[in-house]
Amino acid sequence: MEYLFRELLIMFIVLSRIVPVYSAGGPPGGGGGPPAYSMDLETTLRNIVFTNYSTQQRPSEKVVVHVSFTLLTINDLNIKDQTMSTTGYLTLRWIDSRLKWDSTLGGNDYSNVKFLFSTESYVWRPALIVENSVADVKILSDSNTPMRIRNNGVIEWSPMGLYVVSCESDITYYPVDSQTCYIKISSWGYTSGEIDLQSKSSTILLGFYSPNGEWDLLSTSSEASAAKTRGDFSFSSLTFTVRVQRRLLFHTLNTMFPVALMAFLIPMVFKLHPDAGEKIGFALTVLLAYAVYLTMISDSIPSTSFTPCYLSIYLVFILALSSISVLCTILVLNFNFGTDDEPIPNATRIFLVSLVAKLICWKRKNCCQRARKVADSSVELVEEFDSKKETKEENITWQDLSKILDRAFFLLFTIVITFSTCIFIAVVFTQRVTEE
Repeated sequence: MEYLFRELLIMFIVLSRIVPVYSAGGPPGGGGGPPAYSMDLETTLRNIVFTNYSTQQRPSEKVVVHVSFTLLTINDLNIKDQTMSTTGYLTLRWIDSRLKWDSTLGGNDYSNVKFLFSTESYVWRPALIVENSVADVKILSDSNTPMRIRNNGVIEWSPMGLYVVSCESDITYYPVDSQTCYIKISSWGYTSGEIDLQSKSSTILLGFYSPNGEWDLLSTSSEASAAKTRGDFSFSSLTFTVRVQRRLLFHTLNTMFPVALMAFLIPMVFKLHPDAGEKIGFALTVLLAYAVYLTMISDSIPSTSFTPCYLSIYLVFILALSSISVLCTILVLNFNFGTDDEPIPNATRIFLVSLVAKLICWKRKNCCQRARKVADSSVELVEEFDSKKETKEENITWQDLSKILDRAFFLLFTIVITFSTCIFIAVVFTQRVTEE
């Protein structure tokens, strides 16, 4: 009995030492599962994989590089400098067969080592540039971003950067405008027969995008563009397109509304009485205000002659009307301060009293009498109208003519400014609705 108890105790001690070994991955060289991940295991694998590896040698005769771009934010779009600043990162993916490994490489089992990580200092990478960059044109590099290496040789690298690129601005509908900008990626040093850039996605990735306060992001796209030729060689290229539209609130309150409001101050000068002494001063003030606004708008848009800016055309037109209103005001003042010693020319009297006064219904007498003449078709009324008209024309003074001119100019400038403002607003906002 004592012998049996001793044998069971020995067996229990042996089993207590064998079971933990198998649970940890099996005995060395035994037939159990693969060894668990450890730093020593990865270091051994790394030493084997990178033996005789050269960063100067590309992985194959032609390397296919799949590229995608993730946009984080649009920092600024300066239409005067014609530049766009964005923050994002490129994701590059290619195969380097020299960095492949299997589970039994070197006699060890590396099944639990799923990835290796390295940097651009130790692994070959494609030489790429942002060809329309305005900040600096250099090879894309990020020594702090690790490369993820899979056991099948697939390498993924996501260098992040601030990309400031040229963006040709279309100022036709400024400030109700939309812009299309491009980020162009091209290979450098390696020709299209050595590196083939392919788009991994048809659009820019927006999973982490933060909206911009001035611009709405309308759409994005990503596509392979025609190979760029430099000298006798062609180089593979990709184009990422960003289409944005300006938000309306700020420029509506600070540009569109003040400009339209000041335009309707121009005809108000003809409502001031000539004896007030402020008529010419008011007209010149409006003229100078528009000159200042035109200068401010010109400082905000690029100095280009490719496309006209409808806002600038509108401002120049209103500025011209304001200049004409100054001349008209001077004419009205000259008529108002005319004396009885200066006879009124017959041509002036006939034109202003017989034609202009009827068109503007001055004092509403000519219009009413004209209406009664057409309604009654009475010869007596016609004769009475003509006699009264002759008597009235004889009593017309220079001050009456200035009042006729004031009313005529007020109606004329009001109609012209209203019509031109409605056309301007319709043109720019119709384009906005069409794009949306």
